[in-house]
Amino acid sequence: MDRRKVAENESFSGKKQKMDRLYEVMFIVRPDVVDEELDKLVAGFESTVTTGGGAIKASEKMGRRKLAYTVRKFNDGNYILLTIEANGVVVAELERRLRVTEPVIKFITVRMDEEEKRIAKVKSLRGHKRSAQVHAAPAQPIAPAPVAQPVAEVEAAPVSA
Repeated sequence: MDRRKVAENESFSGKKQKMDRLYEVMFIVRPDVVDEELDKLVAGFESTVTTGGGAIKASEKMGRRKLAYTVRKFNDGNYILLTIEANGVVVAELERRLRVTEPVIKFITVRMDEEEKRIAKVKSLRGHKRSAQVHAAPAQPIAPAPVAQPVAEVEAAPVSA
């Protein structure tokens, strides 16, 4: 058995360990695909995740949208967003199937648990800074600076050499 698979599936004590992480998989399907075929395609990808031991958290059809640039001679496509909880093996299999499925013209997978950690860290830092500003001693009011009076120009005396 491959070392990486052993490390992924078993802890040091020899017990099975589940390493499910949260992912968002967005893929774009050709615009000429009929809605019934699109439903079958999405159901097939969802079954790939569930049979592999993962879970579908959300499945959203975002509709037909214009692409930012031409992809495989298409200017628009049907966007689908899957939010899944699975391990790396299941995600790799899903990506393989997305890659070889002809109606899928583009896809991307993003690991969301790392993103959520990053967002939580930023929020906590912002909250810490705000609380530090609120608890800081109030600043002393600054007295207005005295207004400078215009100075009359002094005529220069001719300099003798």
